[in-house]
Amino acid sequence: MKELNKYSKAVTQDPTQPAAQAMLHAIGLTKEDFKKPLVGIASTGYEGNPCNMHLNALAKLVKKGTINKGVIGLIFNTIGVSDGISMGTPGMRFSLPSRDVIADSMETVVQAMSYDGMITVVGCDKNMPGALMAMIRVNKPSILVYGGTIDSGCHNGEKLDIVSAFEAWGSKVAGKMSESEFETIVEKACPGAGACGGMYTANTMASAIEALGMTLPFNSSNPATGEEKKEDALKAGEAMRVLLEKDIKPSDVITKKSLENAIRLVTILGGSTNAVLHFLAIARAANISFTLQDFQRISDNTPFLADLKPSGKYLMEDVHRVGGIPAVMKYLLSKGLLHGDCLTVTGKTIAENLAEVEDLQEGQDVIMPTETPIKASGHLRMLYGNLAPDGSVAKITGKEGLKYKGTAKVFEGEYEANDGIRDGKVRKGDVVVIRYEGPKGGPGMPEMLKPTAAIMGAGLGKDVALITDGRFSGGTHGFVVGHITPEAQEGGAIALVKDGDTITIDANTNSIILEVSEEELESRKAKWIAPPLKVTRGVLYKYAKTVSSASLGCVTDEF
Repeated sequence: MKELNKYSKAVTQDPTQPAAQAMLHAIGLTKEDFKKPLVGIASTGYEGNPCNMHLNALAKLVKKGTINKGVIGLIFNTIGVSDGISMGTPGMRFSLPSRDVIADSMETVVQAMSYDGMITVVGCDKNMPGALMAMIRVNKPSILVYGGTIDSGCHNGEKLDIVSAFEAWGSKVAGKMSESEFETIVEKACPGAGACGGMYTANTMASAIEALGMTLPFNSSNPATGEEKKEDALKAGEAMRVLLEKDIKPSDVITKKSLENAIRLVTILGGSTNAVLHFLAIARAANISFTLQDFQRISDNTPFLADLKPSGKYLMEDVHRVGGIPAVMKYLLSKGLLHGDCLTVTGKTIAENLAEVEDLQEGQDVIMPTETPIKASGHLRMLYGNLAPDGSVAKITGKEGLKYKGTAKVFEGEYEANDGIRDGKVRKGDVVVIRYEGPKGGPGMPEMLKPTAAIMGAGLGKDVALITDGRFSGGTHGFVVGHITPEAQEGGAIALVKDGDTITIDANTNSIILEVSEEELESRKAKWIAPPLKVTRGVLYKYAKTVSSASLGCVTDEF
């Protein structure tokens, strides 16, 4: 029989470790328990965010599942940052850095405590990639549990979600919505526990990680509230026994082919641009070559099928209603769009997992057929040009058009842009340029949901483009380009743009061009002086000094 406690035996079985054993007795373990594997259950649960407020309760169910199968599950906690709450504030600068803090802290506990495996219970955007990066680094039997999507709100018969609140603010400041209706939408948008309801970053990452093979089937689409999510947690705890017995590690599951499955699903679903940033980092952690060119290759050969918010009308709860992510994956497998032979944390392959799954509900219109896609190729576009020689990321569904040419309206940061949009400085035909918001310049590469939602709310969504060296929420839609590299803080061309310059963005040629001569750009660059970092100490200073570019995933562990 395979040794299941090959790491924990260093503290539980070694007679020269009496202090460790005394401490484990203190937490209630017996001599018989010392023969069992110890598994860390990492929860990102905390009270301050609906995405995470229920996770500690789920972690207890995970623990129950481990005990059911003769495994000792031991719960510990790490941090989380709510993107929705911090959005548009200085706190958003801490959101992306939290991914690496989560990864570092989970890795630290599991390795320091000699655990034999790990189960992560996660909710909001950065929790999932952070947890997955930790699993990869530790490379012990591991499984991820997603806390699930929030239920929709409702106002005047229309479904609401978190982006409804942001866009309502844009409508209010544009004079298109009353104060009382605005307040009603804010009160009704988020009815309880769960992550933001559309195909935003949390649901994007959860779906992709299921396709990657690192969660149990249905984990990503089962809602946060209800018995199915509780069953998810219990089964994940029980599944750890199989993973330990078969010694299935992240390195056995995460391969180039499984990464392709994940990004294929992101493309089908019209998922968040943040998936690009996070999967670059995940691939680097796994030592797998996966670049912006791979994202473009997959996007070029994958149709966009899901009529989901932010660009569509449905929410993740509707995906659940018509069969869930496994039903979507089964359809893709039947169309030759997934690698069915990839191993998963069930101990079975993708194809084996999907064999008994029911097909997508007959007559549903959440997921379009491949024969009549929303867009024949993917919405994720990796754009290059003199404005982004190292690349940038656009989310273009086709509803915005495929080409935009306009004049630059430059803002030195998000707050200035928010004020400018509110005060009517942004007009039809503009390309809003928000700079010095990259991983170093932000620092922390904050999301630009507030300005993009304000543009949408003001009715300018089809008449204005926005580019930035920052990033976007999964809730963002419109003609937007982020992750421009090199960033302004590093002297990238985005730092050299002036009001009135012509900028052309073309999704047909995957290009983003500043229509200024090379000689003029060189002249501007000679006069450019790098501004000092906005911080001089603390976690953001450490992040700014160690973080890589967005085109490399903003990793912080490669000095």
